Amino acid sequence: MKLPEQILTFWGDLDQRTRLRAGYALIFLLVAALGWSTLAGKVAGLEKKRKAREVVLKELLPLKVAYRSARQSSDLLAGRMASLRPDDSPGKIIEEIGIKGKGVKISPLKGEERNGISEDAADVRVEGLTFNEAVNLIYRLEKGSRPLVIRKCNLRVRFDDPSRCDLSMILALLKPAPVQAR
Repeated sequence: MKLPEQILTFWGDLDQRTRLRAGYALIFLLVAALGWSTLAGKVAGLEKKRKAREVVLKELLPLKVAYRSARQSSDLLAGRMASLRPDDSPGKIIEEIGIKGKGVKISPLKGEERNGISEDAADVRVEGLTFNEAVNLIYRLEKGSRPLVIRKCNLRVRFDDPSRCDLSMILALLKPAPVQAR
């Protein structure tokens, strides 16, 4: 006797109440298997989505760091631009730093204008500085409260006094460009 025939014979020998309970149990098992299959499919889909989002997150983290760094420098420049007064110039800023008593020559240069920012440029020559004073001057210019850019800087040792130097710089003071009427 084959297995299907044995199952049919066994099924036929059961009383009606036992057959009904066995049918309910079989229905419950089929529904449980169907539910399990559906949940397994959803879990697999969510797992794929999670892995895809992890890849995107790994790509976005360096961008987030770069964005924050750019935003910080932009905010710093915006704060420095806000501290500008209309009469500011590179020469006035150097005078405020206080290197009086030394040979300071300031000659204005033609500045550029781009991206809504105009530059007020000047060629500055300071003679007879010590090396410490030169470094302090450059530091104060770069890290000061006003948006000043050092375009070119040349430091030369003096032949008559090797403990002194001459500093020549091309400075550009960044200012918001005047708004033009259309």
